[in-house]
Amino acid sequence: MGKSAEQSQQVTCDICRQRPAALQVTVSQAGRRRTLNVCQSDYLRLRARSASPFESLFGSGLLADDFFERLARDEDFGVGSVASRENGRPQDSESVALGDLLSEQSEQILQQAAATAAEWGSQWIDTSHLLHALADNDVVQAPLKRYQLSARDLKTQVEQLTPKGASVPETEEPAKIGVSPRVKAALQHAFQASRELGHGYIGPEHLLIGLAEEEGLASDLLNRYGLSAHSLRQKTVQVVGKGAQEGRLPEQSDTPTLDKYSRDLTALANEGKLDPVIGRAAEVETLIEVLSRRRKNNPILIGEPGVGKTAIVEGLAQRIVHNEVPDLLQNKPVVELNINSLVAGSQYLGQFEERIKQVLDEITSHENEIVLFIDELHTIVGAGSTGGEGGLDVANTLKPQLARGELHLVGATTLAEYQKHIEKDAALERRLQPVFVAEPTIDQTINILRGLRDRLEAHHKVTITDEAIVAAVEMADRYVTNRFLPDKAIDLIDQAAARVRISGTSRPPELHELGAQIEQLRRERDYASNRKDFKRAGALEARIEEHQGDYDQGLEEWNTTRSTSANQVGVEDVAQIVSRVTGVPVAELTTEERTRLMEMEQRLHQRVVGQDEAVSAVSDAVRLSRAGLGDRRRPIATFFFLGPTGVGKTELTKALAETVFGDEEAMIRVDMSEYMERHTVARLIGAPPGYVG
Repeated sequence: MGKSAEQSQQVTCDICRQRPAALQVTVSQAGRRRTLNVCQSDYLRLRARSASPFESLFGSGLLADDFFERLARDEDFGVGSVASRENGRPQDSESVALGDLLSEQSEQILQQAAATAAEWGSQWIDTSHLLHALADNDVVQAPLKRYQLSARDLKTQVEQLTPKGASVPETEEPAKIGVSPRVKAALQHAFQASRELGHGYIGPEHLLIGLAEEEGLASDLLNRYGLSAHSLRQKTVQVVGKGAQEGRLPEQSDTPTLDKYSRDLTALANEGKLDPVIGRAAEVETLIEVLSRRRKNNPILIGEPGVGKTAIVEGLAQRIVHNEVPDLLQNKPVVELNINSLVAGSQYLGQFEERIKQVLDEITSHENEIVLFIDELHTIVGAGSTGGEGGLDVANTLKPQLARGELHLVGATTLAEYQKHIEKDAALERRLQPVFVAEPTIDQTINILRGLRDRLEAHHKVTITDEAIVAAVEMADRYVTNRFLPDKAIDLIDQAAARVRISGTSRPPELHELGAQIEQLRRERDYASNRKDFKRAGALEARIEEHQGDYDQGLEEWNTTRSTSANQVGVEDVAQIVSRVTGVPVAELTTEERTRLMEMEQRLHQRVVGQDEAVSAVSDAVRLSRAGLGDRRRPIATFFFLGPTGVGKTELTKALAETVFGDEEAMIRVDMSEYMERHTVARLIGAPPGYVG
């Protein structure tokens, strides 16, 4: 990228098609490479795009999409992320597109912050780089002048406090600039501030509020001059004003009872409070198809705990917000009804039924304008019933509306609860259309965790590596066997990030020791003062002041370092969590699978002496299964160890369990010597009819 073009005077730019080409560049997308003749102006834009923070934050270089999109339109060649994105979001992801709300000034400021970070030798845009870029904006300068703070002074303070690295020479290609977890959290705060102020965009004033709310060097510097988030909000209202909905009385809701016992998922999606839904496009499409049917249009999501049933409904709400649904579902709120709230507090007979009737009347009065979601749908069977044959529960109350099609109901439950409660009620079962939700694969779970990485990093103020995400999914799939993906993998990476954050917020041991010394000197000073030994008390006071100065300086340096650096979550951190949950040693978890399989004979021979033929047969069978050559529907292998007593048959089985599953207790031992009598077989297959066992 950067080779002079031959005969550039006769060739025009392939992008603008107006200016003469000055350079030849090679663009690669999805494995396809093409050489383009570009002018100097478009070359600079391409160079800026390669270091764009939007590539890290939103998944594409938004500033360059205009001419890349035209290039993809004119020829059958996709550049950037145009071919894989729709409305600024990946097609297989349901989430609020934060990048679509950024104003043009905010995009320029983020781009300038990326340039500042590269100039100062940083690979991440931190809060200090963003504050340095914001200082030149006119809207931001208004509150600064109120506190007698000029933009030049603020930028000077930022330049002095921000650590510098080795800058990239102009002759070299700029590295990709990432976004730190603190800036991601600050952008979320800016989005919330924009919503609360009634603005439909994220401008520089909202970015400044987000920086003031998020911890870091920028927040410390703003608070030092009295620029808190509350004061900045007040000043923003004075300078910019509030949105159109501000200053009016809130509209009276026509569904007060439903609002009391439910929450609006579409409103939460519009405010950006729902996590993105990754890799569930097929299930969301099926949900939309069932809801669009004329009859039996009440889907029930059936799947194991933790596979993402509730997330699919949240994905539907986010699609409705983005108008990516048929006309039948456009602008329909998805409301989650809380059955526990309906039942709680009903003190006398009939009060619960009255609440249910009010909720259903409010829903039916809107003529199919509301999609009702009930999580753990099996709880409606028997909920509110007083017992006896004539008890009326929520399920019986809903049946008439479901039969007449007056209610759009979406439910979610597990397969066991569906079979136990709903299948027994044939009248309720025929009104529901099952939609089975399978557990995602390992690759799908990795993509889900990558989609959630920004939210996790912004919450924990840490950086999560790709290796940690892959390790969390693989370890969860192999070692946490009593739960399901992606829930167990998300819990692992979430807890690992929390552990890293907690360890990063504790003060260094030197500061702890120095603080303890200061406390000891203060006690000795007080003792000397009480004994009227003022000479010793004065000497101790001088030592206290000296140590206090060192302590304050060390504390300030530690706070500065903590504000400008982010801890990293790696494979070792995830392995520590898995080891604590399962008891498997960390060394076993972090050993490469390939190394473990290649050295399987040696590991088995550490416990079993001799028996080379049996050890080789067992090792080959396990390697075949792990290589994917075995049948996934069958066990890894079936072995029949034959030999006299004491040659090591049981010991080899224990060694195999320890090598493959990490623990020799991961084995079910059935001693057939306990089943020698005919009647003892009942212990294995159960007692015959007529016998207790």
